[in-house]
Amino acid sequence: MFDALTDRFEGIFTRLRGKGRLGEAEVDEVLREIRLALLEADVSFTVVRGFVARVREACLGLELHGALNPAQQVIDIVHQELIATLGGETLRVTYSSKPPTVVLMAGLQGSGKTTTSAKLARWFKAQGRNPMLVGADLQRPAAIEQLRTLGRQVDVPVLSRGDDAIGGEGGDPVEVARGAIAEARRLGRDVVIVDTAGRLSIDAELMDEVRRIAEVTQPHYTFLVVDAMTGQDAVTTAENFHATLELDGVILTKLDGDARGGAALSVKEVVGRPIAFASNGEKLADFDLFHPDRLAGRILGMGDVLTLIDKAKEHFDEAQAEEAAARMMDGQFTFEDFLTQMQQVKKMGPISGLIGMLPGVPKELRNQEIDDRELSRVEAMITSMTVQERRTPDIIDGSRRARIAAGSGATTSEVNALLDQFKQMQRMMKSFGLGPKKPRKGKKGKKGGRTTPKGGNPQGGRPKGPLVPGLGDPDVPEFKLPGL
Repeated sequence: MFDALTDRFEGIFTRLRGKGRLGEAEVDEVLREIRLALLEADVSFTVVRGFVARVREACLGLELHGALNPAQQVIDIVHQELIATLGGETLRVTYSSKPPTVVLMAGLQGSGKTTTSAKLARWFKAQGRNPMLVGADLQRPAAIEQLRTLGRQVDVPVLSRGDDAIGGEGGDPVEVARGAIAEARRLGRDVVIVDTAGRLSIDAELMDEVRRIAEVTQPHYTFLVVDAMTGQDAVTTAENFHATLELDGVILTKLDGDARGGAALSVKEVVGRPIAFASNGEKLADFDLFHPDRLAGRILGMGDVLTLIDKAKEHFDEAQAEEAAARMMDGQFTFEDFLTQMQQVKKMGPISGLIGMLPGVPKELRNQEIDDRELSRVEAMITSMTVQERRTPDIIDGSRRARIAAGSGATTSEVNALLDQFKQMQRMMKSFGLGPKKPRKGKKGKKGGRTTPKGGNPQGGRPKGPLVPGLGDPDVPEFKLPGL
């Protein structure tokens, strides 16, 4: 979503680094470009004006730091202002001393509110809570069934119209919400998420309904679900709802879309309420607390290593990763190890998204479209091997290669390329000191002579290509994905 803005900022700061000093004229030139970049990203004009004014004031009052040049200090100022504009701090969720903690979900029709309610329930469950979902959307015929389906996927109970515990077939969403809170208290559920009907902000009747639900449930948190793809309309919507409900925060959906991202940068300053959570994918796991500092870093091309680490902790088995690392150090890394690591990396999300979290990645690689199906093709070839073939690839002869190709839907040349590249990777590990060490001899048998050509590849020159198609240069990168 922020790729265009990131590219603009990178261009601005690249030119900024070429300047020996920064006077008032140079600062004004930089700020003019920043203003244009933010306006093109669909950020509210009032937000842009305040942002630029604060950056200008900080830059002109700058006291030079001995370890940084002026350009680096301007970048730091812009970074800090971006964090403040996005909300400053990550929301710290607190819970009621007398359970349940009630969360009221509101939003426009089609904003993804019901799915987001299930994602939020999954998040609370991951925090060790016992959530319950309440279907108070009686306007849309399929809303309750959709919520029940999602509830089964995240293993969270759903109460709504039709349940005897809250009055059977009642048609009043206010009474459904009231009964569900009482039932949750009886069952010992400590978090209740109330999914209300989607509405238009100009629909006075439905806006009054959600207000009455809020009066009955007395929510500890009232979140507005906003589609980030709607741009500045999202900010207007948030203002209208805030006037009725007194919002505690905003949940942005579709942050993985291709809109310009102005809503994320505008909502805190315009509405006065922070972005609490963000959804960046269709899967129920693609949801987490919104971290202003991490997003600011990504916008400025600094990467997001902390989110990458969080993903690795969630999806990687620590014991398996340590065992694979030990085998790699011993020079015994096999196709079985590689398959396990690749499957865990796939769970972390699209490869292009993971690369975007790494700091220092060139724009060309960050913006490159990487087809995740290439990983599936490699996985198919490896799973078509026998256990013995995965552990000792040297036994794979011509007939075995043909069988593997037929079993995986690949060509024999693709299987050959995978085997050759895997061997090159193993050799490279040894050339970098990984694996068993042997005394090296020169041409005349003396120790200490060179046995590998300059560059570290025992075969001479560079390896022929990447182990996984589409993943760039096979040289050891500055940053590696966890577990690989």
